[in-house]
Amino acid sequence: MLITGASSGIGRELALLAARAGYAVYAIGRKRDALDALAAEITGAGGTVSVEAVDISDPGNARGLIARVLAQFSTLDVLVNNAGFVSAGNISIQSNAELERQFGTHVVGPLALVREALAALRDVRGCVFMLGSGVARVPVGGLGAYPPAKAATRSATAILRRELHPLGIGVTYVDPGAVDTPFMQRAGMPGAPARFLTSPKRVAQAILDAVARRPANLNVVPWQAFAVALAQAFPGITELVLARAPGLVGGMDPPPILLIPEKPAVAPAATAEPARAQVPVTGPAPTGVAAALAPVRNRMERLKLREEFVRGLLVPGALLDPNEVAMRWAGMPNKNERAVTDEVLDALVDGGYLRPTGGAFAVIKSAD
Repeated sequence: MLITGASSGIGRELALLAARAGYAVYAIGRKRDALDALAAEITGAGGTVSVEAVDISDPGNARGLIARVLAQFSTLDVLVNNAGFVSAGNISIQSNAELERQFGTHVVGPLALVREALAALRDVRGCVFMLGSGVARVPVGGLGAYPPAKAATRSATAILRRELHPLGIGVTYVDPGAVDTPFMQRAGMPGAPARFLTSPKRVAQAILDAVARRPANLNVVPWQAFAVALAQAFPGITELVLARAPGLVGGMDPPPILLIPEKPAVAPAATAEPARAQVPVTGPAPTGVAAALAPVRNRMERLKLREEFVRGLLVPGALLDPNEVAMRWAGMPNKNERAVTDEVLDALVDGGYLRPTGGAFAVIKSAD
């Protein structure tokens, strides 16, 4: 069983359960230390596992990954496309890198894995699981391109099911419901109320049980799936509810668009008058978050780290991991992008918005 996104949450629980059930598990994710801990737990219990840190949002990684799986275990019976990534904020101003990372993680990368694994899955009449979300049917604001990416996952899964059925390959779309993992908090969102949450272990067990049944759709929390279908059937009422109480689905009002990208420069006509010198416009001194970020403003602008993205991080109670933050705004951050991320987080500490805690930062107050 190949499981993506196995370093935490549903993927980690599925790896543990599958190994206990006798599967040889190939677990991938982005956090090598978490994967190593998973491998130690599985091997300590007598299971068989191999782990690898791979970014599946890059479809170019798919061929080599499947080749290594087959070299290690010779067959592939089950492919679970579970990895998830969200870059929270306003979709209208997200960078190409942010958009590509979200669609790459949820659509392009998983489809590339299916393509490269087709022959192996056909040989054993294997099966594929694609992890979806309720926001695929009822999009929630503030989550960037995550809802449309999940909608594309849902659509692609239906097409895959029809295409692969003649090959004897089962394809299942999984709606896990609201799951008790830090996924939303890492994105700077509060997440659904605790009373609505199901455990990642319950979702993992449901997936494992479904391998034999191969259902077209697996709704782990039926009442939540029904509620989503109802919301989809009455879009007017749903829009009203989401506008007034986004917390019911774990969302929040998206931050205001404070900085609009400038229009592309247009070369003046040959007969145009010489441009006049611009007179600086002065205004009141910055306050709040703007004041806290003033020492790093120039570097933020050079590297295109927007203030509204930073403001969207400030959800009281959220825990910000510097590496996660850097990946959310920069996609695959280089050393300069990681450095400015650290400087911004330190500036927010100085401004009283964050508190360092064990290599991460706890948000202690929202943006002014």
